[in-house]
Amino acid sequence: MSSAVSKFVAVLLAVALMFVYPAAETYQRQDDLSRIMVYNAVTQFVDAVRNKGYLTPVMYQDFLNEIHMTGNDFDIQMEHLHKKYTPVYTDASNPDTFQHDIDVSYTGYYTADIISVIFPNSTMEKDDDARKYKMNVGDFFKVTVKNINRTAGTIMMDFVSGSISGEAAVLAYPYGGMVLNEDY
Repeated sequence: MSSAVSKFVAVLLAVALMFVYPAAETYQRQDDLSRIMVYNAVTQFVDAVRNKGYLTPVMYQDFLNEIHMTGNDFDIQMEHLHKKYTPVYTDASNPDTFQHDIDVSYTGYYTADIISVIFPNSTMEKDDDARKYKMNVGDFFKVTVKNINRTAGTIMMDFVSGSISGEAAVLAYPYGGMVLNEDY
């Protein structure tokens, strides 16, 4: 009877090695391809916004379509830091008190602010100039994309390893930089 049990265990092990492990590796490769697709989409999107100096609904929708082709759900956070120059005076009402110094500060605009401009509550056409979110040279624009679902590769590796990672953020990419142009 012990030889029957050992044969049964051997068959189970063979099945696991022949089917489960290759499936897990396939799902891991799928996650790798998703990482590459999301990375490319984020860098192309952010670079296009930085080079043009504005964001349109069409640009944003194309970006969303591209990253959702991976089959994952994402949390997308955008950040625009508008650069302001303020001359320094000891008495703001007297121009003769200029201190020969300029204070540089940034005003932050975030996802909700940007979305409210490119997707207003109105019936404007998608290519209407009022739906362009405009930035200035020297501003900073950054996008962070993070998946909110557990990928198939994560689920399969949890199955193979017998653990539950509970970790969803396998695909997370922050990317940004200075706005280089104002092409509006």
